[in-house]
Amino acid sequence: MTSNGLDAALWSFGRGAGLAALGLFTLSLLLGIIGRSGRSLPLLGRVGVSDLHRTAALTGTGLVAVHVGSLLIDPYAQLKVVDLLLPFLAAYRPFWLGIGTLAADLLVLITLVSVLRARIGPRVFRSVHWATYVLWPFALVHALGAGSDATSPWFRAFALACTLAVVSAVGWRLAASFPGRGWDRQPRRTA
Repeated sequence: MTSNGLDAALWSFGRGAGLAALGLFTLSLLLGIIGRSGRSLPLLGRVGVSDLHRTAALTGTGLVAVHVGSLLIDPYAQLKVVDLLLPFLAAYRPFWLGIGTLAADLLVLITLVSVLRARIGPRVFRSVHWATYVLWPFALVHALGAGSDATSPWFRAFALACTLAVVSAVGWRLAASFPGRGWDRQPRRTA
């Protein structure tokens, strides 16, 4: 494979990983809301919803690592390590990449807190986990602003479908009729 062929493959791989991560984070957010409602999905049950929520989030996190890693070594993207740590300094579309950096920072925080959930307790976990409601729109805005496919009809349709799904689920979550809404919800008993 030529250098140009490898560069094109890295670029496509990075873009595809980012797109797949957005789809998985959308699924994870939807499943998290369904799980919080205490409802199940056909063929999954409540435990299956929880497991799929966690698997989608972890797979999406891995794909973000692939997305960032492949673009970091891609000479066309010209992404630098400092761009991963400090938002809004990138040479290419600094605002949109900065939003992506903020999303990645939130993702690292949420992932660490999720891994340490048993040690930090449910109150801290829930408090930090609310940041997913900020992470998801940051990831979407990053994709719309920095993505080279952002103007293509297929990507617009994908982004619209993700947005409609998340807005509908969040609207249901915020509704007064949402099961278990408020502080009166009883904690689940463990065996």
